[in-house]
Amino acid sequence: MTHQDFDLVVIGAGIVGMSSALWAQKQGLRVAICDPNPPGSGTTYGSACTLATYACIPVNSPSLFADLPRLLFSQDSPLGFNLWHGLTHPRWMLSFLNNCRPGRVRHISRALGRILSHADAGLNPLIAEAGAEDLMVANDCLNIWSTRAGFEAERASNAMRRLQGVAFDELSPDEVRQAEPNLRLTVHAGLRFRGARHVIDPMALVTRMQARVEALGGTYLAQEVTECRPDEDGVTVRLPDGTSLRAGHVAVTAGARSARIAGTGAEALPLGTERGYHLIYRDHGALISRPVGWAEGGFYATPMAQGLRIAGTVEIDSVDAPFNAARTEYLRRRSAEMFGDLGAPDDTWLGHRPTMPDSLPVIGPSAASPRMILAFGHQHIGLTLGGITGRIVADMAQGRAPNFDIADFSPRRFA
Repeated sequence: MTHQDFDLVVIGAGIVGMSSALWAQKQGLRVAICDPNPPGSGTTYGSACTLATYACIPVNSPSLFADLPRLLFSQDSPLGFNLWHGLTHPRWMLSFLNNCRPGRVRHISRALGRILSHADAGLNPLIAEAGAEDLMVANDCLNIWSTRAGFEAERASNAMRRLQGVAFDELSPDEVRQAEPNLRLTVHAGLRFRGARHVIDPMALVTRMQARVEALGGTYLAQEVTECRPDEDGVTVRLPDGTSLRAGHVAVTAGARSARIAGTGAEALPLGTERGYHLIYRDHGALISRPVGWAEGGFYATPMAQGLRIAGTVEIDSVDAPFNAARTEYLRRRSAEMFGDLGAPDDTWLGHRPTMPDSLPVIGPSAASPRMILAFGHQHIGLTLGGITGRIVADMAQGRAPNFDIADFSPRRFA
């Protein structure tokens, strides 16, 4: 059985995929979304939930080489690294290290700053369209440092933030404690990012967006896509049940699993994953009034609808590697340093941030076919950039150029 009545098929129902679908559907395109899992239940669900329009500093850093021994071997390191995985993926690792050069870091920061400046314009219309204003909290965001050395090491990064137009105030230890009096750890300094927001339930946001897509006439199929076959006139999308969909364009927004879909051109790209973890403490959501990121700890504490979420760290390993309890134990121990004993967490979670070695997302037509639109690799800021990426996807599906330069995100940069 073949359907030939879609302008756009979106593969993946996270924030990027659902934003693409909603932008396209509300502009009059006939849209189908394919994902075997519930909308928003993947990496979108488990993030730190900040709309981090200030996050123009890449993970790549010139200081990484000097910091690597501590990051790899310290008990208090927010980094987990599977050496065998690194050795068996040399292309990604070498490209990542190449992008730690100072000139590359400055270039990446400018590219991130440019797209982040459009983030609210991409997401806000979708929040209104989905009737999800009640899921948003506008109370700024805090980053804190517990040591002088940690804060001074990020002076250059914070200067780059100012160059990209990020508005923040530097806070003293007393000012941090006035803002969040329940913090127990020693505070050396803090930054307050003015105007920053967070989402109290990101899965609910995506679910409401899905409902709006369907209300406008879109189709949701709870199936994976096994293969795409582009040709001059469109794309044939194959599903496991034998159904073939036909579309003018296909958007690949399947996050860390995007490269596993045959025929999209994503297979040729160096897509990696930064595995992240979170804990939920249901009875402690009122401890803080906004997201608080502990720089040395490598995580955020965020007040959520479900309670207090402790989310973050980076683990370099395979998508298919088993859950690593050492990572959640790290978060448990460090959150106790931050707030005092919180008891046993009520929930733990592992997710997979799709990551390119230059910390920039892939957004643009595939080398395999201009009818295949690739949109993944948003790393730590997928929730923030989902809306604007979706708007760009909808533009490309209609033959329109985005309203700002996206050349830095081209899939062809890895040719």
